[in-house]
Amino acid sequence: MARSTKYNPKNSESKWYQYWIKHDMFHSEPDDQKEAYSIVIPPPNVTGVLHMGHMLNNTIQDILVRKARMEGKNACWVPGTDHASIATEARVVAMLKEKGIAKKSISREEFLTYAWEWKEKYGGIILEQLKKLGASCDWERTRFTMDQDLSEAVIQVFVDLHKKGKIYRGIRMVNWDPKGRTALSDDEVIFKEINSKLYHIDYRIEGTEETLTIATTRPETIMADVAICVHPEDPRYRHLKGRQALIPLIGKPIPIIEDAYVDMEFGTGCLKITPAHDINDYEIGQRHQLEVIDILNDDGTLNEKASILVGEDRFVARKKIAKLLKEAGQLSKEEEYASNVGHSERTDAVIEPRLSMQWFLKMEEITQPALRAVMDDAVRLFPPKFKNMYKSWMENVRDWCISRQLWWGHRIPAYYLPNGKYVVAASPEEALVLANQQFDGQFSESDLMQDEDVLDTWFSSWLWPISVFDPEFFKTGKKNKDLSYYYPTNDLVTAPEILFFWVARMIIAGYEYMGEKPFRNVYLTGIVRDKLGRKMSKSLGNSPDPLELIENYGADGVRTGMLFSSPAGNDLPFDEKLVEQGRNFSNKIWNAFRLIESWEVKTGTDQSNQTAIAWFENRFHQALTELTDHFDKFRISDALMTVYKLVWDDFCSWYLEMIKPEYQKPIDQETKWQTISFFEDLMKLLHPFMPFITEELWHQIKERADGEAIMCAPWPETKSFDLGLISNAQQVFEVISQVRNIRASKGISPKETLNMTIHTKTQGLYGKFEGIIKKLANIGEVRFAEKEENALSFVVKADEIFIPIEEKIDPEKEKESLLSELEYTRGFLNTVAKKLENERFVKNAPEAVVLREKKKMEDAQSKITALEENLKKLEQIS
Repeated sequence: MARSTKYNPKNSESKWYQYWIKHDMFHSEPDDQKEAYSIVIPPPNVTGVLHMGHMLNNTIQDILVRKARMEGKNACWVPGTDHASIATEARVVAMLKEKGIAKKSISREEFLTYAWEWKEKYGGIILEQLKKLGASCDWERTRFTMDQDLSEAVIQVFVDLHKKGKIYRGIRMVNWDPKGRTALSDDEVIFKEINSKLYHIDYRIEGTEETLTIATTRPETIMADVAICVHPEDPRYRHLKGRQALIPLIGKPIPIIEDAYVDMEFGTGCLKITPAHDINDYEIGQRHQLEVIDILNDDGTLNEKASILVGEDRFVARKKIAKLLKEAGQLSKEEEYASNVGHSERTDAVIEPRLSMQWFLKMEEITQPALRAVMDDAVRLFPPKFKNMYKSWMENVRDWCISRQLWWGHRIPAYYLPNGKYVVAASPEEALVLANQQFDGQFSESDLMQDEDVLDTWFSSWLWPISVFDPEFFKTGKKNKDLSYYYPTNDLVTAPEILFFWVARMIIAGYEYMGEKPFRNVYLTGIVRDKLGRKMSKSLGNSPDPLELIENYGADGVRTGMLFSSPAGNDLPFDEKLVEQGRNFSNKIWNAFRLIESWEVKTGTDQSNQTAIAWFENRFHQALTELTDHFDKFRISDALMTVYKLVWDDFCSWYLEMIKPEYQKPIDQETKWQTISFFEDLMKLLHPFMPFITEELWHQIKERADGEAIMCAPWPETKSFDLGLISNAQQVFEVISQVRNIRASKGISPKETLNMTIHTKTQGLYGKFEGIIKKLANIGEVRFAEKEENALSFVVKADEIFIPIEEKIDPEKEKESLLSELEYTRGFLNTVAKKLENERFVKNAPEAVVLREKKKMEDAQSKITALEENLKKLEQIS
């Protein structure tokens, strides 16, 4: 049956994914007879749809889990989604607004009903999209961070940590998101350089004509000023000690105070102190017992305490205040000013520092085991360059603000009593018992009022490697079969930007509750960027639709395209041409099989193919050794390139050409059988990267029983290989390539037979490959001699090869060619020498790789010697 010259992914992808699902090939159960391999998915937001970052991250996870499965491990990839408090609440609020419903007009219970309806309708979209990519998750284990049992685990952990004295409640300066109307932790604030203005405002000294000039980027906060501060040793302002200044526009008197915090050299050496709206001002206010005046509502508008412009948005008020100050003659100067401004990681709103009563987790002690784990490589980061960043964050960590002023999420299990006290318990019933015990009261359930806030989303996902296997563990303290078997998980694949949000906190929780790390390895992917280096985003319109890419190029093409230039920890400059290259690779594989399949078979063994078979078998095991090393070091992009070159260059370009029978002639049975066997093994190596085409071809190679699949086939075993044979073949391939180049440069047809004379000390090498040289370079006679008259020549390693041609050789042109080749070879030698001088490379690279580089160096030196000798001969002729 004639097959299409192009692979059609649409004919394969849905068919084989359903086949895998039907035969339950993704599901895993504990089995003490098999080694466990487990990965937990970084749970995408329930609001999310597939984007390029997800594509990269989940492709890498799927590669790791598919390879582990083929290695005979009991592979378990747990999928799930995160409830994403801020993002989901914003979506639901927007949906209600479209229906004409304001959040404040309905009860919490009504709002949560709408939220759950929204989640059920849209929450599973991204997981369905991952199936299009080929993700082999154990879908029977799909979890959601607000599943009933996972929610109970979160509450249990809060209660436990509060009981241990690690969670406390207090008024602190927090990061406030006016759009999300909630507090954020420090890690959820992204700093961006913003161009703004510096306003120079004149404050009059009460009872005098004198003024003090103060520079600020936030003139809208002057109504919250409670003092002006100068340095106690600043001679310019000693005469103002004990005096008062008047707030512009409202004329309110505020004291002039002294504090060593003030930098005398910066600006005018005067600061306006606004404790409610600046963390440093707050600390000065605490030292001097100053009043705290908060003039902003939770949505960023001015409140009644501002006295003027009440109800105006803070940024609108800024412009209006500047205009009023100018009209009053109290704005002496405006200048352009660039500064780093905090933005909400979720809503992109400009953050407001705000005093607020919140819940906090003490971080100083609880982080210590997690810090040691990474520094001692109990948990390994790939690439290791992130260790220093991790260390810096862990050593300078602040207490984690874990409360959020939202309704969607895990409600904080604190219950307030009429006497102003509170108790923390896992349920209202337990809270009532506790309240009556602690306060010797006769409280009823109606006396309890649960805290309105919910917990930070990350407070649930930091338990993910434990809770997805055994949420009951936090209640019972006893591990079930799943947790005992799959924990700690093996690998985590995630983005560097959540190294602290999530990765560090999971390690903290792992040591706090399991006394052990949650995973062994953390592979940190890069950020997917466009060709201009910009991060891909919907707002910039520079991100392709991943599902459209799959539609146009096939899932295998997209997977490989994403990885062609994606080293760990480095950003991926995405170009659709890479995905096109991935599709072309699929077609190359498809056509290679079409060619093999088309060969008719004759009985017996063709001895002329034995050298080719021996070479490819050794080259396969050399590549498999390299591949294993790349996987061990999480060089996934390099691993793909190793297989890519093995298939495209070694198998298709050389091996198939070496054994291909003459047109319409049969191939011997032994060679075809061996070639099919090689192809099967290549499909196995490719399967983790390209699951669909490999499954399709594996079933086309021969009839398979229902329930058989390449994804469950055994991974090829690494065997020793003959490096000498591989090196000799590479030398021969270079000779063949050079002959082809001569044909191209001289316009000689590939069909015209040429002769070859070789000057070499290793005649046996060419004798073994003589049949291959004759076939692939169309050489009639190969002879060995020191020189050939009237011939074009080239040097490969230390050997000189002559191709006699009828036209007269121009010594000057030949000299020019030799000088060019000499210059190139010297440059190549220099590059290899520098690599071998690099102690880090020699120490960390596999021994085989180092030996290969040394061999390259020796060959380059020999080639330079031969080229220099040829130049001398030419000079004697001329």
